[in-house]
Amino acid sequence: MSAAAAPADDRAPTAAFELVAPPHWRAIDFISDLHLAEDMPRTFAAWADHLEHTPADAVVVLGDLFELWVGDDAREHPFAARCLQAMAQAARRRSLHVMVGNRDFLLGAAAMRQAGAAALPDPALLLAFGQRILLTHGDALCLGDAAYQAFRAQVRSLAWQREFLERPLEERLRIGREIRQASQMRRSFDGDASADIDAGEALRWLHAHAATQLVHGHTHRPQSAALAPGLTRHVLSDWDLDHEHAAPRAEVMRLSPGGFARVAPAGG
Repeated sequence: MSAAAAPADDRAPTAAFELVAPPHWRAIDFISDLHLAEDMPRTFAAWADHLEHTPADAVVVLGDLFELWVGDDAREHPFAARCLQAMAQAARRRSLHVMVGNRDFLLGAAAMRQAGAAALPDPALLLAFGQRILLTHGDALCLGDAAYQAFRAQVRSLAWQREFLERPLEERLRIGREIRQASQMRRSFDGDASADIDAGEALRWLHAHAATQLVHGHTHRPQSAALAPGLTRHVLSDWDLDHEHAAPRAEVMRLSPGGFARVAPAGG
């Protein structure tokens, strides 16, 4: 497993991995919760177009790039291979960093290498444009959902992952399909839809890393708001351009020397 897929038992580690933006970077894009799947072709196309055409020097994915990832031995399946190919093509021109989420925590080193991406541990500290910015998927901060946190601890354990990955690929793919179809099983992976991050815990994380900004996904509630004086959180949008029952959603959070801005994905 990659560093990004390690168990997350420590809520606020005293030191996070540091991603230091090189001096020549002028813009960094953050995206999360795309939940890429073969039956979401418009979302896939918008994401691939953005990777191809964004003016940003780096794209940082903060979890749930894929709807489900059942192990790196599935990366040669046609849709997974298309996704990794789009990433590898983009990685030739800009830096690509990927943090795992609650749906794709089994993304490992082999898939990252094929995609030309660097695995980003959760949490990670970004040093860019004179700012210290803490990055996380966000699910570890949803402390109010005790059932989900227990499930998360179980599936992030090396023992659980080892047992699951020893199952035949077709069995894991079948389990993945069942998860997509069964609401109760989906809730196990996603947690309570009404849960938000614990503000006190988020502040503790920020103080532990001397950071002033928190960027996360997971909750599907895009907003920027103060957690405390001088401390701000930025929640990323999920992406869904395929389901007619919901308003189309696709947004990029871009960081530049002038600060954060929400922008539409770059088109082809």
